[in-house]
Amino acid sequence: MALLEVNNLEVYYGVICALKGISFEVNEGEIVALIGANGAGKTTMMQSVVGLIPKKGGTVTFDGRDITKTPGHKIVNLGMTQVPEGRRIFQELTVYENLMMGAYTKNDKKQFNDDLERMFELFPRLKERRNQIAGTLSGGEQQMLAMSRALMSNPKLLMLDEPSMGLAPILVDQIFDIIKELHKAGTTILLVEQNANKALQIADRAYVLETGKITFSGTGKELATSDEVRKAYLGG
Repeated sequence: MALLEVNNLEVYYGVICALKGISFEVNEGEIVALIGANGAGKTTMMQSVVGLIPKKGGTVTFDGRDITKTPGHKIVNLGMTQVPEGRRIFQELTVYENLMMGAYTKNDKKQFNDDLERMFELFPRLKERRNQIAGTLSGGEQQMLAMSRALMSNPKLLMLDEPSMGLAPILVDQIFDIIKELHKAGTTILLVEQNANKALQIADRAYVLETGKITFSGTGKELATSDEVRKAYLGG
């Protein structure tokens, strides 16, 4: 069953058409990857789906509900959470305070404590640094914090925008291992990622976005072995 359905989505910046009628879906329990080069429209797509930038046309349906015109702050309450490109943690707050902010929609203290422990099990480095100012964390630790902050809301769909950006290869491996672990635990994930190799390795299905249009779609394995996709995105 489709948890997220995007149909004929159009977004303009002034007179420039950034998204040209794209359609895709994310089924419950899947990892779906959206890959493409810089400037292809990946982040624009993500921000329009979560209600942060206006849509010119098309529809977005989440968990059977039309959210095309729903503002971003209400979408979080419905169970869709985004980890934005560039992490966007609260730099001046501690790790613990950032995690508290992630759970702002929840009022159950026991649930908060249970979720906090689950995050510390998943990200033990954050437990060691729970009282550290977030802005002093390494890039990899900040990405872990951004992901755990999003997970504190217990989302039905976790949307990750370029989680490997700016990270050393060993940290990229760690982040993708965590994504696989989250998926194994039952989290549905939409992964927007420039690192096509890594994304296609873990994706159930994937789409290729080029200059605002989806040009290829299939299973992660199908796209990883496609000659055209390999030449364009996988180094041969």
